[in-house]
Amino acid sequence: MAPLSVISLSLCFLLPLLYPAISTNSEGNALHALRRRLSDPTNVLQSWDPTLVNPCTWFHVTCDSNNHVIRLDLGNSNISGTLGPELAQLQHLQYLELYKNDISGEIPKELGNLKNLVGLDLYGNQFEGEIPKSFSGLKSLRFLRLNNNNLTGSIPRELTALSNLKVFDVSNNDLCGTIPVDGPFGMFSMPSYANNMRLNGPELKGLVPYNFGC
Repeated sequence: MAPLSVISLSLCFLLPLLYPAISTNSEGNALHALRRRLSDPTNVLQSWDPTLVNPCTWFHVTCDSNNHVIRLDLGNSNISGTLGPELAQLQHLQYLELYKNDISGEIPKELGNLKNLVGLDLYGNQFEGEIPKSFSGLKSLRFLRLNNNNLTGSIPRELTALSNLKVFDVSNNDLCGTIPVDGPFGMFSMPSYANNMRLNGPELKGLVPYNFGC
């Protein structure tokens, strides 16, 4: 029997090698859970085989050199269904592209846990409910496009903490209240908010509640 010290030393070398495989398996499970939630009449997800440990071989999935999923490209793919909290397991994800589909339901608040997310494009779907306040945790986020959905409620003031945000579009929804003016929101033009009939213009601090009209 090998001495305990030898076994411990072996584990020290093996665990770093096993970690990417464990991680990709977890990410593969998350993506397969997404697939189960979606209707895919044109079989764009046909390569998403749950028997394969590594999702990096699947179409529309991009990985980094460590086999972590960093990009999901399913824009304009004729898919429908809903999103679930399991997407939060994609901890290395940088871009989530689901635009111009027919995805409905609420946007999962768990997406706010994707700390490395740079681009979130959910525009042109049938999402409803409110914009999650948890998005304030997306400190790396630069692009947030939620336009052309059925979103309601006010624009969360927590989003003013997103100092890296460069593009923000919530036009063509049913948002209400006033438009934030702090943080990055000072540079977004009115077309970013167009066609929200209950949105009442820039916030007047101390004069009108930010959720006025909701």
